[in-house]
Amino acid sequence: MKAVLPPRHTPVAEWLRSCFAAGPGGTSPEEDGVPPGPLRAAAVLVPIVLREPEPTLLLTRRTDHLHHHPGQVSFPGGRVEEHDTSPVDTALRETEEEISLNRGHVELLGCLPQYRTGTGFDVTPVVGLVTPPFELTLDAFEVAEAFEVPLSFLLDEANHQRHSAFIRGKRREYYAMPYGDYFIWGATAGMIVSLHRFVSR
Repeated sequence: MKAVLPPRHTPVAEWLRSCFAAGPGGTSPEEDGVPPGPLRAAAVLVPIVLREPEPTLLLTRRTDHLHHHPGQVSFPGGRVEEHDTSPVDTALRETEEEISLNRGHVELLGCLPQYRTGTGFDVTPVVGLVTPPFELTLDAFEVAEAFEVPLSFLLDEANHQRHSAFIRGKRREYYAMPYGDYFIWGATAGMIVSLHRFVSR
């Protein structure tokens, strides 16, 4: 299997803009064990950094003491608050709070399909392009580190592994994308699969 790539000689940013300009589509792999009833609204930013010679995806690793998903790789984001005007506003606000990436650095492309988690969240993944240079300041309470992974690696279906484990007393299946010392899995990996499906339409 090969990575999803833009047509030859087409800049990646131009290709991604055209993918989102084509309108909604694709599917999102819902997690096992999504609870019944209303879910809590949340949003994350999926930041694609326009590095040379190839773009990357900016990810964070949560601190080990957090109550929810300690130590896990994640996108910047969080719950929708009452004062947020939209899920997009939530994603940008949380990104500014967690890693100090100002929304002025983000070119919004659009949203991926909603992603529902086994922990009871209905997540809106907001995709944006980030053009270097920029500086990050991490919220030491929430974010242990920020790092980047080549987009071509994450869009390569050959790297989309399926794992299973007992989580909260039940066997669950989930996506995982190990990269170096990082284990990208769960909701983050699921939303990357959603991005792959979206641009593969």
